[in-house]
Amino acid sequence: MTSPDLTRREALEAAAVTGGALLGGQLMPGTTPPADAQDPDGTPASLEVVLHVNGTEHRLTLDPRTTLLDALREHLHLTGSKKGCGLGQCGACTVLMDGKRVKSCLNLAALVDGREITTIEGLARGKQLHPLQAAFIERDAFQCGYCTSGQIMAGVACIAEGHAGSAQEIREWMSGNLCRCGAYDHIVAAIQDAAAVTESVQRG
Repeated sequence: MTSPDLTRREALEAAAVTGGALLGGQLMPGTTPPADAQDPDGTPASLEVVLHVNGTEHRLTLDPRTTLLDALREHLHLTGSKKGCGLGQCGACTVLMDGKRVKSCLNLAALVDGREITTIEGLARGKQLHPLQAAFIERDAFQCGYCTSGQIMAGVACIAEGHAGSAQEIREWMSGNLCRCGAYDHIVAAIQDAAAVTESVQRG
């Protein structure tokens, strides 16, 4: 069985040759992958990847170039995370990784092996909505709804990070999530409501 470190290294090498892998904000230079990292036709060999999503472990066989977003949508059929720009600029694909917000279109699935991923589908507890989900409904914080899941996931992180102290602070820390319908005032109000509920629960 290949060690996790070797698997990640192979994933990066293969992805660099076939179009580049984003790591640390820089494009990795193209290198020739080892012979055993390619299929006979020259395409990268598939990798065994373990994803922990919404508290459930999933073992997948993936092309090393598969993004976390595509793994979630195409392989696990969790389509709440949306494909927007594909460049990490719109935030529609935002999920939580070990509690921190990330753009899933910029992360290779092979590199998040074993990390704890939370998507919009994992926020509610049965029929009980997360406070921010409930606040989005109450505040009418979405119109077309395409950006909503990413806005909510980023908003949950914004509150957890302690950046929901004022409307201006929320706007600054949510600036990586775009709403083409312009529902920003409602989104900010929803985050403020959810932050107040969260603070009340923590004090109680």
